[in-house]
Amino acid sequence: MGIFLKDIFDPQAIILNLQGKTKDEVFIELSKALAAANPECDPHAMFEALWEREKKMSTGVASGVAIPHTTYRGLKSAIGAIGVSQTGIEYDALDDKPVYVIFMLVLGEPVEESHLRILNQISRLAQSEALALVRQAKTVQDISAILSRF
Repeated sequence: MGIFLKDIFDPQAIILNLQGKTKDEVFIELSKALAAANPECDPHAMFEALWEREKKMSTGVASGVAIPHTTYRGLKSAIGAIGVSQTGIEYDALDDKPVYVIFMLVLGEPVEESHLRILNQISRLAQSEALALVRQAKTVQDISAILSRF
C-alpha cells in the first residue's frame, strides 16, 4: 500500500498565508494547525520535538522549501501541515535563502520506516512545477488538488 501526500496533509492543517515571520513562530502556528486537525496530538509536545530535530541540522532544504519533521509517540500514521509565506521566512536554510513553503511532517512510530519515502515524495514535489502552483494557490482546496494530482 502506497503512502500519498494527499492523505498526510489534512486540509485543516494547510495555512495559505502564514503570519509567523520566524522559524519559531511558524513552528508554533503549524503545530497548532496540526493539533486542531489531530486532537490526539499536543501542539507543545510537537513543537518541542520539531525543535529537537531542527537543532541537529536545518530542515530548510533549498529552493524556498523547508521540511521540518519528527516522530510523535502514540500517533498511528504520518500527519502533516503545509504553510505558505508570501514574504519569506529567515529559516537558516542550507542555501541561505528565505523559505516560502513549509511541509511539516510528524511521523507515528508505525510509519517511521516509511519516513524516507514520504520525505522523498515531498522533495520531488518541491523540485517540480507543483511547487510554483502551491505558492500561487488561492485556496486550501487548490493545494489539496495539487497533492492529489502529484
